[in-house]
Amino acid sequence: MHTVIPFNAPGLFEPPTYTQGIKVTQAQTILFLSGQVAYTHDGGVAHPGDFKGQARGAYQAIKALVESQGGTMGNVIKLTNFVTDMKYRADLGAVREEFFGKKGPASTLVQISALAFPDLMVEIEAIAVL
Repeated sequence: MHTVIPFNAPGLFEPPTYTQGIKVTQAQTILFLSGQVAYTHDGGVAHPGDFKGQARGAYQAIKALVESQGGTMGNVIKLTNFVTDMKYRADLGAVREEFFGKKGPASTLVQISALAFPDLMVEIEAIAVL
């Protein structure tokens, strides 16, 4: 059985909303998930103009992918978040907390100029261990 241990190095800042590092031992399966966005069932952009709706849709897609392989959101160890404007940082944290609780997995947040479609505001990729 694998173990997932959050950690931080002595003297480094301890963020309140994510973990600086994750140590995984004895993992049998690793899932590398492509960047997820909020799509409609026909491939259109869901929730245009609604950042929280799009973030929630991306996390729901991650959840569905992990669960389809027998895992839970507790198996997600790393997130890379791409936003089109850093002003969404607090909203992203609030939505992430809905899925991961107060202290989420290791995480990176990057502002980019655009995503694949003009109405997309956030894309999130993930790594999970089962």
